[in-house]
Amino acid sequence: MKAVRVHSPGGPEALRYEDVAEPTPGAGQAVVKVDAAGLNYIDVYFRSGLYKAQLPLTLGMEASGTVSAVGADVREVKVGDKVAYTGVPGAYAEYAAVPADRLFVLPSGLTTRQGAAMMLQGMTAHYLATSTYPLKVGDTCLVHAAAGGVGLLLCQIAKMRGAKVVGTVSTEEKAKLAREAGADETILYTKQDFEAEVKRITAGKGLQVVYDSVGKDTFEKSLNCLAPRGLVALYGQSSGPIGPFDPQALNAKGSLFLTRPSLFHYIATREELVSRATELAGWIRDGKLRMRVEFEFPLKDAAEAHRALEGRKTTGKVLLVP
Repeated sequence: MKAVRVHSPGGPEALRYEDVAEPTPGAGQAVVKVDAAGLNYIDVYFRSGLYKAQLPLTLGMEASGTVSAVGADVREVKVGDKVAYTGVPGAYAEYAAVPADRLFVLPSGLTTRQGAAMMLQGMTAHYLATSTYPLKVGDTCLVHAAAGGVGLLLCQIAKMRGAKVVGTVSTEEKAKLAREAGADETILYTKQDFEAEVKRITAGKGLQVVYDSVGKDTFEKSLNCLAPRGLVALYGQSSGPIGPFDPQALNAKGSLFLTRPSLFHYIATREELVSRATELAGWIRDGKLRMRVEFEFPLKDAAEAHRALEGRKTTGKVLLVP
């Protein structure tokens, strides 16, 4: 079968489309014939070497497809089930062996394309808005990269929960997408100082929470946007890591909270995984949450997809199709 692998860290040119052995399921595993794999910034971190992994590595942490084989002691799924998963390396391939307890059986009415698009970014938006800082009526949140895959979903879930949403974007076109997703205010960070704009929008009171996937370029100003005892959820670092940080700054700026969450810890048990995915899938099926899949690249063009993502040329979700 074909897969996209990294033999040594580097840029998009480090991705190799090559032949590998088709997997067979071990005990507790199922093999999924991949219909689509999701492209996510974590793939860039592994490709570049920012996140360490044993090489060679088949990239990809999210996919959806059909169960083609099951190993011993598998009770969660059966051959023929339409499933989706995240958090298991190896999705950039025609087939993937996955622990069966990590598979979510898609409900009727959801396609495998929607399944591939919703798992990592959808459940990330879900845990951020419902668990890391459970948004409520009267809260104001700042969503960085509001027209990105997680950002568009965060805007929608935040509005469902009754919060006011401020989103940062780079272009007028992306601002339009963010507003369509529910953002009450949009800030063009390429032309405006988002810290000053947030203070204007909140009449100097600040925000309850900032959802920050950018990192180095936004972190300090994100802290400055908070009301006393506000929280920054630093869930990504697309501009690079923030570097050394003195926690005393949290005290000086108003007894602030800082967390660096990961989806893995919010779906650690099968019960929590299924609960989050079920609620998310229901919102999508019922039309309450819109998934924007902007691009589908053939799997062999994974390098081109990475260039588009890193060049900030994408909005919403990008899928790779074997």
